[in-house]
This record gives sequence, C-alpha cells and structure tokens, in this order.
Amino acid sequence: MPRDFLQHAKAEYDVVVIGSGLAGLTAANVLARAGRSVLLLEQHYKLGGMATWFKRPGGHIFDISLHGFPYGMVKSCRRYWTKEIADSIVQLKNIRFDNPMFSLTTTFNRDDFIRLLTSDFKVSPESASAFFDTARGMNFYDDQSMTTRELFDKFFPGREDVIRLLMEPITYANGSTLEDPAISYGIVFSNFMSKGVFTFEGGTDKFIGLMEQELRKNGVDVCIRADVTRVDCRGGRVRAVEVNGRTIRCGAVVSNANLNATIFGLVGEEYFDKSFVDEARTVRLNNSSTQVYMALKPEERIDESTGDLLFSSTAPLFRTEMLLSRNITSRTYSFYYPRTRPEGRPRCLIVSSTNANFDDWAKLSKEEYEASKQNLIATTLDALDKYVPNVRERLAHVEASTPVTFHHYTKHINGASFGTKFEGLAVSRALPQQVTGLYHAGSVGIIMSGWLGAMNYGVIVANEVDAQLMKAAKPALTTTT
Repeated sequence: MPRDFLQHAKAEYDVVVIGSGLAGLTAANVLARAGRSVLLLEQHYKLGGMATWFKRPGGHIFDISLHGFPYGMVKSCRRYWTKEIADSIVQLKNIRFDNPMFSLTTTFNRDDFIRLLTSDFKVSPESASAFFDTARGMNFYDDQSMTTRELFDKFFPGREDVIRLLMEPITYANGSTLEDPAISYGIVFSNFMSKGVFTFEGGTDKFIGLMEQELRKNGVDVCIRADVTRVDCRGGRVRAVEVNGRTIRCGAVVSNANLNATIFGLVGEEYFDKSFVDEARTVRLNNSSTQVYMALKPEERIDESTGDLLFSSTAPLFRTEMLLSRNITSRTYSFYYPRTRPEGRPRCLIVSSTNANFDDWAKLSKEEYEASKQNLIATTLDALDKYVPNVRERLAHVEASTPVTFHHYTKHINGASFGTKFEGLAVSRALPQQVTGLYHAGSVGIIMSGWLGAMNYGVIVANEVDAQLMKAAKPALTTTT
C-alpha cells in the first residue's frame, strides 16, 4: 500500500506554504512563531528548493547552489531562525579572478575593491568611491530606466576590465546582465561589497536540517512528496489547496513555487484581472545553469591558496551572450575544503558552475543529452587542470547537472535557477490585491535572488499574511440606532 505523506496533516490551517525554498521555509517559521497554524508542503523528498544537496557513495555530499552570500545572512538567520544557524556562517576570504584581462585575489569588500581599482586598475579614488556610494544608495523605488551598462559607462567609461571585475560575480550569483536595470545590479552588489562573501560551515545539509528542526519545534507540520495541483480561489479569496488528491482548507497560501507556475498553473488566469494577466505574461524567466560536481579521493588535498571561489574565463571580454553559450568560456569554481564540512570525513570537493539556457539542453535527444553531459564534464576537467593539476587522476567521483535536471527536481519552469527577471517582483507583490489570501515569495527579480534575498522576502510576505489574517479575524463593526 503506498505511503500517505499527508497522514499527519489536519483538515484546515491558517496558512499553507507551497514549496520549501528558503523563502517558503522562512515564511513558515515566522508565521508559526506568530502563533499561526502552518502546513508546509514540498513536492520533492528534500527540503530546501535550490538550497539543497545530494549524497553519493563514499561519503560525498555535494551542495547544489552557490556557497556564497552577503553578511546580511548572519543577521537574518539570528533574527528569524536560531543563533546556532547564524554562528555557523563564516567568511570566504580568497575570491579569485583569472581571465585574459587580469588575475587577482580579493576579500570582496568595499575597501579591497577600492584598493584594487586604484592600484591595479588605475581608477581615480573619487570615481571608485562615487560608484560604490551610488550603488549603496540604490533602492527599488529609483529610476529603472538606466541599465547596468549605462551605470558602468557613467563611472568607468571604456573600462571593460573594470566592468568584468565588478560584474562577473553578480552574474554568476543571480543571472544579472548588462542589459538589466542598474538598480537590480546595484542593490545586490552593495549587499556583497559591505563585508565580503560568506558561507555556511557544515554544508547545506546541516543548514537545512537545523531549519527543519526549528520549524517542527515551532509547530509547523512539514510534508514532503506533497504535490499541490490547485489552489481553490473561488469567490476571489483563498479557500483551500488540493494536494495528493486531498483538499486542505486554509485562510491564506504562500506559494514558493515559480511565479508563472503559481499564477497560470496552481491558480488559473480566470481568477485575475485581464490587465494583471497581461502584465504577468510579460514577466521573463531568468536563465539557468549547469554544474559539474567533483569529489577528490580521500587522501587528496587542494592547497587553500587555490581559492574559495574562482571566477575563471578564457573569453577576451565580458559578454552576456558568451556566458550563456554552449561554447563555454567562463566557469566559476567553488572549492570545498575539509574545514567547510568539519563534521564529515576530511575531503575536498569542487563544483564548477556555468550559466546556461534551458532550450540548449531540453531540445536534445536522449543520446545527444547524455553525450553533451559527458562533454561538459570532459571540457570542465580540461579547464580545471590549470588550477588543480592532474585532476582526473585525483578524482573519486564526477557527474553533471543541467537546466533539465533543475526542472526535473524543482519543477521550476525552464529550470530557471534564478526565478524571474526584475519585473517579476511587482507582479509577485500584487497577488494579494487580486486574490485575498494569495501570496508569493521566492526568487522574483534580481533584487530578491540568492539566499539572503529569498529569506528576507519570505519574512516580508509572512508579516503581510499575519496582518491579513488578523484583519479577517476582527468582528465587523455594527451600528445600532
């Protein structure tokens, strides 16, 4: 008899959270702390969304997503999760760049960038400081017409090398391009430049495991392999969700699914104004990525001077179309040393990541797809040999993932690693004005991309849900004569 993954779920909740990415997890935790009854439904067999991991024989544990985020994660984790989680966040101090224009190592904060810009790139201190001040001062309500390319041209005209230094890491982290609004770059970059890049010591498996413990302690009912097929919005308000053939009533829904999948799949366009539907259809999906996961043999070590993050490229210039091309010229390597996973067996892991287009992989035949994955592995090992000599002989395990892989496991449309483009944020924010009790939280717009953005968006939405439920619970005022 098949297992009932909803056997402990109640018939009704204050809030149902669909999806367990960091936005969904955080929204669920904040609402539970506020005293709301919360059901968290995850269609996969693991929590975390893109912030997850997988294991392979031999004790190899690979983190799926980037192990770098801004210092703000410490504050957010301490405030909305636990001190133990916050205290496990440590700085990555060796961020390397290696390309035809320059080769350098940085701690990736404002002081070090200004040092590099003035000493190595001969930029005037005034221009460098003015650029950082402008980026720091940007917010969502600013003018959206200036592109990131125009921002760079304003402060560093004709300096393709400077653009590469300041742009390449942000593109890797969240899919940002030179054609996107400048504020979407400025806000993300200024988050990182304050104090550098940080990671969770112990790996994503420990990180998500601690979060799950906290959720359950706070009373959240957590169900995996729970595939929501419909949100009942009859009468213009959320009434229930349909999951695994069962109907569960609720006063509000927080969807941590893809924004387009939420509107056009889980709900249906008939519940929204035509103008809203038209606006939603213009929201562009962000791009996806490929990864190659490599585990060295237990006795093999990598010198830590190799770096924590290495942005490598053979392309003569930084160009968005080249970053997405199947002819890979740029790879970002995440190096995991024994200290990264102090509770596990001492070993070294490497994850190579490249931005990619879904259609370049989805339209291949089964045979072509497998051959392309093997080619991705082979060319990555060729490129990595420059930094880790004789890497092939030193490996215990290697495999690859593609945008098709992400689509399969997360159900994100087109395997979009970074959600939607910038315009998705306004559409996401407007959902509760269309359907009472319907909310969305996740990677929408570059501003809300990444671990910190997703977590903080979950907090924002959770507070709005709590206010809506509080308002709905108040008795209507009556007038007597």
